[in-house]
Amino acid sequence: MNEEPLVNPDVVNMISDWKGYVEAKMGFRNHWYPVRFSKELDEGQLEVVELLGERLILKRIEGKTYAMRDRCLHRGVPLSRKPDCYTKDTITCWYHGYTYRFQTGELVNILAVPDSRLIGRRKIVTYPVQEAKGLIFVFLGDEDQVHDLKKDVPPGFLDDNLMVLGKHRIVNSNWRLGAENGFDALHIFIHKDTTLRHYRTFNFPIGHTPLPGAVEVIEDEDGPKGVTDDFAQHTPVWDGVIDGEVVVSGPRSTQVKGTSASVGTSIWLPGVLKVESFPTVGMTQFEWYVPLDGERHLYVQTIGKPCDSEQERIDFANEFEAIWKPHGLDGFNGDDIWAREVTEPFYADDFGWVDEMLCEPDETILQWRRLASRHGRGIQQKTDLR
Repeated sequence: MNEEPLVNPDVVNMISDWKGYVEAKMGFRNHWYPVRFSKELDEGQLEVVELLGERLILKRIEGKTYAMRDRCLHRGVPLSRKPDCYTKDTITCWYHGYTYRFQTGELVNILAVPDSRLIGRRKIVTYPVQEAKGLIFVFLGDEDQVHDLKKDVPPGFLDDNLMVLGKHRIVNSNWRLGAENGFDALHIFIHKDTTLRHYRTFNFPIGHTPLPGAVEVIEDEDGPKGVTDDFAQHTPVWDGVIDGEVVVSGPRSTQVKGTSASVGTSIWLPGVLKVESFPTVGMTQFEWYVPLDGERHLYVQTIGKPCDSEQERIDFANEFEAIWKPHGLDGFNGDDIWAREVTEPFYADDFGWVDEMLCEPDETILQWRRLASRHGRGIQQKTDLR
């Protein structure tokens, strides 16, 4: 039976420059993605997560987290529908007793057919898991493609003294709209009334265009692949004018040099943004747009701050809960979320990629699409595993 293509082939043919990006509606395989915070998974706890159209079961066993596909080999039912864990490192299918080991996925028993020839010869797919900076990362891909986590996180994220705090939520738009919203230099316009102005003094134009040299493509062989945008090399727009009348202005302060709330942004495969000096100087925001399926992504929002003492960690945690989480991750980024969800219908049939009308500041987005097409390690196809 021929399955309908996930992405309209006519659109792919029209966009040769970023063909792989358009095809990656479900995300790029063979990359590490954060799926939960470590503190959300206790010892012995099961957690069902979605990733690139697949359902996975996470379980922490003796401190280590494992990820197994949530589908019994026998009749295809989800093991998580009624998880029977008779031992700490196995799960038994509630339907017919097929029993699998979390560490390997191996079929170790069929409780109702203990002499079956299948036992020890079949496995459920498992995926590597690594925890870093309080996040649980899953490598969804092929066994021979597993690589170092440092290639899939922005520079600086794994620094020893960096303390990382954050939250996650589901956004009803494709992951690419999340990534482009974050890296879009022009989208600063929707943040002109941000409440963050009450918690830091900064200059915030209503728009800005990169000058030559502002945008740099990073393609080092042994490091992460990304695109950087230096806001210091931008032409800012402070006042919006209609028919000669100023109708809107960006907040400005004589106390601060510079043209924006941060010194620059960068975006890295497989889809993670780094915003320097944000939400305030001395902090960095890292946010992932993790594909759940073709229409939704998990928005993993984190803020990192170097902390060299326990008191600094306590102070940062208190500031995060009192200020940066409600006014940054919830308030400021709340504007981003509804913008993505409202944009989703335009791109849902894929023709938005050719019907859009980009302008000069969107060069950053074009560079990102090209880089992702060159360096994505595999395109996830539509699955029936949800």
